[in-house]
Amino acid sequence: MAIHELSALQLSASIHRRELSCRAVMQAFLERIAAINPQANAIVNLQDADLLLQQADVLDAELSNGDSRGWLHGMPLAFKDLVDVAGIPTTCGSVLLRDNIPAQDALLVQRIKAAGGIVIGKTNTPEWGLGSNTFNPVFGATPNAFNPAFTAGGSSGGAAVALAQRMLPVADGSDFMGSLRNPAAWNNVFGMRPSQGRVPAFPVNDVWVSQLGTDGPMARHVADLARLLETMAGYDARAPLSLAALPTGWSSQLVPKAQGLRIGWLGDLNGYLPMEDGVLKACENGLQRLTDLGAYVEPVSPNFSPSAVWQTWLAWRRVLTASRIAPMVARGRDACKEEALWEYDQAIGMTATDFLKASTERSAFYQHMLELLSRFDMLVLPSAQVWPFAIEMRWPHVIETPNGPVPMDTYHRWMEVTLYASLAGLPALNVPCGFNSQGLPMGMQLIGQARGDLAVIELGLAYEEAASDWLARRPVPEKARG
Repeated sequence: MAIHELSALQLSASIHRRELSCRAVMQAFLERIAAINPQANAIVNLQDADLLLQQADVLDAELSNGDSRGWLHGMPLAFKDLVDVAGIPTTCGSVLLRDNIPAQDALLVQRIKAAGGIVIGKTNTPEWGLGSNTFNPVFGATPNAFNPAFTAGGSSGGAAVALAQRMLPVADGSDFMGSLRNPAAWNNVFGMRPSQGRVPAFPVNDVWVSQLGTDGPMARHVADLARLLETMAGYDARAPLSLAALPTGWSSQLVPKAQGLRIGWLGDLNGYLPMEDGVLKACENGLQRLTDLGAYVEPVSPNFSPSAVWQTWLAWRRVLTASRIAPMVARGRDACKEEALWEYDQAIGMTATDFLKASTERSAFYQHMLELLSRFDMLVLPSAQVWPFAIEMRWPHVIETPNGPVPMDTYHRWMEVTLYASLAGLPALNVPCGFNSQGLPMGMQLIGQARGDLAVIELGLAYEEAASDWLARRPVPEKARG
């Protein structure tokens, strides 16, 4: 089996058994990137090959002396271009930050480097991470791994495509409104939004209020994803709302589990969420795999008002997004993405009273989700409301449902299905659930109980075995992209 085809855990074992050198691994992935990335445009700011090979040689020498930094020892990794890596530009896809070179690694990067990972560059993202279509004025667009005429999704689109195309063994993503789950769904890989606080972030300007976004792991295999989450997770005093570390080695003790689990299928929330034709059917096919594994799947109606939750979400999003991009708007509106300006302008006039009201409403919604999850072990929703759309389209202005077209009133309304896990801070794992007639992938969210990350992963492990036929589907051949 080619090196780039190995799972991350297989790769780690081969390196530590000295069957593969870190240099050989780095060389294999650099060759894969050279063959695929010119068309995929998933990895940006790729570092000098000679320097990367020198780093691999250092790690080989350490292994020769019996020293291992961790399970990622010698593996090539690239971080989303919203994450600071010392010495590599963090552009956020904006021309205003084209030359922004951080002096300090983000906590996430520190932890992955400490486990032996070698940073080879960044993965592409939409400007400021806004929207689920990965394009920006600095690096351009990242097409879908299965059909380059369609979008990769976003904002972790570069990471999802790099995984699907075997240019990285594992990857990080970040998720505010499905930015990790959506591209994972559209590129036939796994992506997990962990419980809020599971993966702390630092340095950040605010450690108390910004509670909607989180980093999380992405992988082609659930066991790889779990191991990466173990590396990412754990309490840090500088992030006071971060969760305590899970037991050491928990990722190697997980057992696939579906038998007897109670699964609540939320579907389209009783017709509230417009869905493109075929999306619900794909998810129902995935649910059948869970039924075949012995889980009990039951349709369930929400015990909250989705329209009220949407308004609560908008208030939180406006406050958190506008404050983040305000310094860039001050530097020049003309250089800012129109969706970013919309977020900023929408926030003007909001008061502290408005935000406190939204926080109270969010608290009530959380209680509603706890009540639902007292009756079910897991909830399931689609990971997206539409199939991947044409890459030249900024965002879907209309969802073509079986009952007719439904116009979208914001650039992110068509992603509404992802906000429920985000707003409640619940763990949610995207799992692939098949393809449409155009060969485009879809996924569904396994949403767990509060802080129930391990249970979600164990269900994901069972599901992976049952969905092996979908997971075996490969992206378009390299020759089709030339």
